Amino acid sequence: MIGQYQHNIDAKGRLFIPAKYREELGETFYVAIGLDGCLSVYSDARWAEFKARCDALPISQARKMRVLFANASKCEPDAQGRILIPANLRQYAALEREVIINGASKCLELWSPERWAPIEDAGLDPENLAAVMEELGF
Repeated sequence: MIGQYQHNIDAKGRLFIPAKYREELGETFYVAIGLDGCLSVYSDARWAEFKARCDALPISQARKMRVLFANASKCEPDAQGRILIPANLRQYAALEREVIINGASKCLELWSPERWAPIEDAGLDPENLAAVMEELGF
């Protein structure tokens, strides 16, 4: 998934997911806590892969993921393309009104503008981008 959009959460905690992303995610998808204070949105198939990998871990390792599963939510968009973001997830990601929706290859990320801005600024710095690409072998 690629691209970036900005939408608002309504008073009931619903967020519009652009049609482009809904097509890629399918009819059912999962919202979970993400890295760096965002939320990650996975298609049903990606979530199943993720869950299978966790299920294959020894219990001593799998329990490290319990908070992620405890705070995940299964979502189905309504007729207007909105999903309900539970209050605990909105609080985790500091989502109050505006939300930045980013494609992040295998999933979407939902960011508060205040948390996303410094990450995007650092990523757009040409020297930093070159260093990251070199580090990753590109």
